[in-house]
Amino acid sequence: QVQLAESGGGLVQAGGSLRLSCAASGRTFSTYTRAWFRQAPGKEREFVAYMSGHGSREYYADSVKGRFTMSRDNAKNTMYLQMNSLKPEDTAVYYCAADSRTVVSDRPTDYDYWGQGTQVTVSS
Repeated sequence: QVQLAESGGGLVQAGGSLRLSCAASGRTFSTYTRAWFRQAPGKEREFVAYMSGHGSREYYADSVKGRFTMSRDNAKNTMYLQMNSLKPEDTAVYYCAADSRTVVSDRPTDYDYWGQGTQVTVSS
């Protein structure tokens, strides 16, 4: 079992930056496929980005490409989402997810482990 915990959300003005963290506990998840999703009020959970288990593949949703960057620190068992040039439409609860079996996927149903979410609010 892997437990995930996000942090780093908050309120920021449009054009600003935030860095989200997702710390894993329970076991090392360095080889797990990892991803970020987000969910705005009244909307379905939306794919943001994923990184393959060994970090050789990354993929970003078109809506965040060029602005958001995933990274990881295996020594700290933590992954990050650097968010720059934030827009009001980026406002959502952001979730990190991981799975030991999935190669790479942009579907929430392919991930077994989820954090509790962290709120990101971007004001105009």
